[in-house]
Amino acid sequence: MNNVRASSPKEFPLGLDASTEEEYSSQSSLLQDFTSIPTIDKAWTFTSDGEGSQGMFSISQPNLLANKKRRYILSCHISKESTDGVDFQWAAFPIEMSNVSLMIPSPSGSKLLVVRNPENDSPTKFEIWGQSLVEKEFLVPASVHGSVYSDGWFEGISWNNDETLIAYVAEEPAPSKPTFTTFGYKKENSTDKECGKWKGQGDWEEEWGETYAGKRQPALFTINVNSGEVRPVEGIGKSLSVGQVVWAPSTVGLQQYLVFVGWPSDARKLGIKYCYNRPCALYAVRAPFSKSDIHQSGTHPADNVSPIKLTQSISSAYFPRFSPDGKLLLFLSARSSVDSWAHSATGSLHRIDWSFNEKPTPDAKIIDVVPVVMCPEDGCFPGLYCYNVLSRPWISDGYTMILSSIWGSTQVIISVNVISGNVSRISLGDSSFSWNVLALDGDNIIAVCSSPVDVPAIKYGSFVRKESAEASWSWLDVSSPISRCSEKVTSLLSSRQFSIMTIPVRDISENLTKGAGKPYEAIFVSSKSQSRNVCDPLIVVLHGGPHSVSLSSFSTSLAFLSSLGYSLLIVNYRGSLGFGEEAVQSLPGKIGSQDVNDVLAAIDHVIEVGLADPSKIAVLGGSHGGFLTTHLIGQAPDKFAAAVARNPVCNLALMVGTSDIPDWCYAETFGDEGKSIFTEATSVEHLDAFYRKSPISHVSKVKTPTLVLLGAKDLRVPMSIGLQYARALKEKGVEVKVIVFPEDTHAIDRPQSDFESFLNIGVWFKKYCK
Repeated sequence: MNNVRASSPKEFPLGLDASTEEEYSSQSSLLQDFTSIPTIDKAWTFTSDGEGSQGMFSISQPNLLANKKRRYILSCHISKESTDGVDFQWAAFPIEMSNVSLMIPSPSGSKLLVVRNPENDSPTKFEIWGQSLVEKEFLVPASVHGSVYSDGWFEGISWNNDETLIAYVAEEPAPSKPTFTTFGYKKENSTDKECGKWKGQGDWEEEWGETYAGKRQPALFTINVNSGEVRPVEGIGKSLSVGQVVWAPSTVGLQQYLVFVGWPSDARKLGIKYCYNRPCALYAVRAPFSKSDIHQSGTHPADNVSPIKLTQSISSAYFPRFSPDGKLLLFLSARSSVDSWAHSATGSLHRIDWSFNEKPTPDAKIIDVVPVVMCPEDGCFPGLYCYNVLSRPWISDGYTMILSSIWGSTQVIISVNVISGNVSRISLGDSSFSWNVLALDGDNIIAVCSSPVDVPAIKYGSFVRKESAEASWSWLDVSSPISRCSEKVTSLLSSRQFSIMTIPVRDISENLTKGAGKPYEAIFVSSKSQSRNVCDPLIVVLHGGPHSVSLSSFSTSLAFLSSLGYSLLIVNYRGSLGFGEEAVQSLPGKIGSQDVNDVLAAIDHVIEVGLADPSKIAVLGGSHGGFLTTHLIGQAPDKFAAAVARNPVCNLALMVGTSDIPDWCYAETFGDEGKSIFTEATSVEHLDAFYRKSPISHVSKVKTPTLVLLGAKDLRVPMSIGLQYARALKEKGVEVKVIVFPEDTHAIDRPQSDFESFLNIGVWFKKYCK
């Protein structure tokens, strides 16, 4: 007799059904194509023995299986044929840089420092590469220091001019912890030989918040390139967290100095990631290994090694850079952020005169080069919004810096004359694309240019001298294998278009500043074939911050959503960067109202001009963008067909006691008053104000199906905040889906998490908007 087996029903992964699984399969294939598009992170150029120069590009690409970024180097030979042409001869294949944390070429370009940070308590590896081989390799044990900082903020690593010493920032050595045995506490010098013992935890120490969990205090070290000897820089102490170190110019026979940025760290360490409102200053300190004579007074230079505070009269100073002749020290400042408590605001550029032959002094005169712009005239420079500076940002005249800065909804390349303070926009003025400077090749610029519908492409800029006083730049296209993507992606992107819209402010009150009443912008992405009679579904995209900005640059995730057949409305509501300081400062104290109304006005604008169907609108935002998303579905419950919130700020009353930046809650809720009333012991009155400003106060009105994406290791907007809101929606009968990523922080940017996030976003919107 044959056994009859009943066919069991097909099992689907958690949260999927048959139709959803089919959509997952279709969209994941397309998302894979977009995810594989590489990102150009950095570039360097070196003088060649023959004609032209050598270029080296650092490129990254998500490795989904390994769940980390794959980083590699692609080299090229650059030959400038004429003012009308340049030739980049690329290497046949890129070289993968496995487990590399940092790569820093020496000033001459003859050496390359490669740093490989340790896992657990293994040594940090320093490699000195020559042109054809690894010349030296040094292992620095954990007893000397931990990982070298490579985070782009505390990160600082600098060769001296003769390429014999390297200064860098690394985690200070781990402090000793108490040891216990079965007989109790074991004294340090005990002779007990018991096998059964364990390490206690010791005192808890403050950390710098989001993404710095488990990181020890950043401290300053130097390594001798010839011997491998490492010395800590003396005299700084634990009262300062250090970063962004550079070597000061020196004269033979005189003491060498290092200049670094210091953040006070003896009080409460509030979260510093994305937060420019943390006070910081430039310091000079004597460098180890330096040869110097005993002073005529009879004291040795090592007798007084305390760092000298160079910027006494300004509340913020960072990204120090010396002019090529060594006579000027330039630095950026976020004093507007520090003074107002807005976590990011309009920046400024300053200089200090530097003397080779004298000891640095704390009373140096600080000269404003580019001041804060309060309210720009239409089309004019809106102020400095610069968040990275090349290690060598100078062209050959020695006083012109090349910088990337935000200008409205675009990123542009500007030149700054550090003597006159004159600022010029040198990337194409009629371009709505975003530009970012990668490296200088003599007096030429290597940049990357992209748009929401154009993958990053390399551009080569040349200075054109004219007979008149004015000069201009010509920009050449560079054919590059880095810019290639699949035929499917190319075809989809070629069918899309974008524009930057100007949105007038509604209901201007008399007490608004001029800058706060000026129009704001939104980036609109749509199909080239879209008819005004039949509109694609619209996704409203909202950035976090709120003092941040969405740029007209390429985003793989947003390009993916656009290619699924959606129009995108990417709103830079008032309070965004790139529009002057008055616009930035108009929002604190008005979150949940002014920003919400700006988004609603932008949506109404595209509906009124026939670019959106009011019945097919979705909204997507993270962090403060999630705050807006959840506010919008509560304050305008009939306007949205679907919503997605990534690590959203839903309840300020809960966030103020759990976030690494409780000061943010005070600054954005109370405005100017927030700084003076901030306390760790929040009052009932303050908690009531936080609740009334929060999306959760509108939760009873929400109808919109909502997807909530959460990082379990988020210290900025802890996961409990999003979970509370999602549970409240479920309690009200609203359809909710929650996905938690156990190892992710606030950004949810680990490759697998990012992939799964946007795959679910695409499927969620398809379910409710198509």
